[in-house]
Amino acid sequence: MKKPISHIFFAILSLFVVSTAAAQSSSKKAKKDSILVFRADKKELTKIRHEVSYDQAVAALKSKKFVLEATEVVFNDGTTSFVMANTNFVLMNGSKSTVQVAFNNGFSGSNGIGGVTVDGSASDITTSTDKKGNITYSFSVFGIRINAQITITLYGGDNNATVTILPDFNNRMLTLNGQLVPLSESDIFKGTPLF
Repeated sequence: MKKPISHIFFAILSLFVVSTAAAQSSSKKAKKDSILVFRADKKELTKIRHEVSYDQAVAALKSKKFVLEATEVVFNDGTTSFVMANTNFVLMNGSKSTVQVAFNNGFSGSNGIGGVTVDGSASDITTSTDKKGNITYSFSVFGIRINAQITITLYGGDNNATVTILPDFNNRMLTLNGQLVPLSESDIFKGTPLF
């Protein structure tokens, strides 16, 4: 009589262990599935946010009211310097343009914030778009202290952009990397321009 009870007890215990393991496995699978769904939603949200930023940047280029806020400066020799976006920018407001660079080097510079600020009039604007949605926006800037060709590349799918500034009077090209935003959404600090 002891044998059948022990077999029944063992069978019940085995059933309990198997059902607990199955429940835990099911719980782990559900948790893993929810994490995968969360990651997919996060990626989709990021993609949508980038697309909205890109659309706003394209509209800003078309309206000629934009600022490329730079976080990185690349010099002619290839060296880079990370800079503050609110003091390093290329701005266009209609036919007026401003180029400002300011380095955190302890010197006030000619603009009072460690660099140079030059204002000018923009002209000869050309725009082209490639198959990937990258937009090349070129223009000339003429002012008292600036004569330069400026080329902005807005990369498709986001508002990340690069601007190349090529002065007419020398070949000291300067490249700024950052984000292109509408002028109304920009948070820049403009130094004193050169006269």
